[in-house]
Amino acid sequence: MTDAEWELIESYVSIGAFGPYPTRLREQFEGVVWRFRTGAPWREMPAEFGAWTTVSNRFRQWRDGKVFEALLTGLIGEAGRRGQVDLSLVSVDSTTTRAHHDAAWMHVTAEVMSALEQAAAKEAPASEKGRRQAGTRRAGQCPEPARRRRRRRPGA
Repeated sequence: MTDAEWELIESYVSIGAFGPYPTRLREQFEGVVWRFRTGAPWREMPAEFGAWTTVSNRFRQWRDGKVFEALLTGLIGEAGRRGQVDLSLVSVDSTTTRAHHDAAWMHVTAEVMSALEQAAAKEAPASEKGRRQAGTRRAGQCPEPARRRRRRRPGA
């Protein structure tokens, strides 16, 4: 990490009430970055970042203090102030996971809901492959069980 990059990041990685300002805070932050860039376990962290337990504890403190969310928001804002936001780099994934709007805690008005329902109705129907007509069975499928006759009790 360059000195200019660390200047932008340093103000966000506060340690709050966790003791005096550590002298190796920059190395610890780089250790957290190394850990998630490589996907290696904490125990395999190189010694240049400090003790892995210290770096891991520092990461948990930052995670619990929502430092990474503040850092992301702040760096996006700084890039916007500098005019370095390039929306041509925005990528939209084409995969879709459908869920009911309540699953996403989305509150919609009746107008929006009806528009969504109309849009869904206009979509192309699902593939006919694998659909069965009513009353037909697939090969190897068990027939429906025969209905049982009710037994009459003697003397009834």
